[in-house]
Amino acid sequence: MSYLQRNAHKRIDPQQVLAGVRSVICLAASYHGNSSKDSSESQSDAAQGVVARYARFADYHDVLGERLKALASFIDARGEPGSRSLSYVDTGPLLERDLAQRAGIGFIGKHTNLISRGLGNWFFLGEVLSTIEIEPDAPERNRCGTCTRCIEACPTQAIRAPFQLDARRCISYLTIELKGSIPEDLRSAIGNRIYGCDDCLDACPWNRFAAAGRLMAPHLRKDLNGPDLIELLALSDTGFKQRFQGTPLARAKRRGLLRNVCVALGNIGDSRALPALDLAARDAEPLIAEHARWAIDQINKRTGGARSDGRVAV
Repeated sequence: MSYLQRNAHKRIDPQQVLAGVRSVICLAASYHGNSSKDSSESQSDAAQGVVARYARFADYHDVLGERLKALASFIDARGEPGSRSLSYVDTGPLLERDLAQRAGIGFIGKHTNLISRGLGNWFFLGEVLSTIEIEPDAPERNRCGTCTRCIEACPTQAIRAPFQLDARRCISYLTIELKGSIPEDLRSAIGNRIYGCDDCLDACPWNRFAAAGRLMAPHLRKDLNGPDLIELLALSDTGFKQRFQGTPLARAKRRGLLRNVCVALGNIGDSRALPALDLAARDAEPLIAEHARWAIDQINKRTGGARSDGRVAV
């Protein structure tokens, strides 16, 4: 988690990001209503993985980034001579959830994510910093009340207390940000999630008011809803790049995603997954091989070592 220390001085002082900044315009784009239910609810016989809902689209950095650049140019063209604007989509050194709360978009829930009364939990954030002064909106106040559903829903108990998240236990961190081995004591709680986790977001009662988004709808990737885990495990470097280029999953790289696939198969797979896992256990990437061996061991424990071809796994 040491990367959080980079540019910490900029996160608390927007003047360090854009000299002379006087306003921050915060924007939200919903991705609700465009993706199917999680594959954990599917009736398919295939061992399927779960991808976080936001990642079942083309990369939102690209989709929203171009629009925010156009907005920044629009502001500059109609502002004072010499005015300057700068846009970010989840990439700049900004405390964007805090800024969005101050701008009235939503409030920070007990799961530490932003909640909107009109969008629920399903939206992206973007910002435009500008040297133009704009009248501010009223900040949003917290509306969680006594609800603790998000805390109770977390599979790894990463939400240690209201508004306190141990990111090192969060499945989104473990499957995306963590570059090394996933701690063994947390692997079973990951279930069949292979990229991110929505459980704390999905539990929030404010979602019943969420309006469906239109901006992201044309960029939906249906192949990322319940992908076949055994098929994913066969991906080469070239195959991984071809399938996931231009999507958020590219961030995990092959070694990270196949590590996650192995964990998922270890949790939900049966003897049909063993041939693919046997090959993965000999992968040139040590991270994949390690997690494949763990998955084989987990399946053997559940099945008594019996394979689909009648042999006994060793």
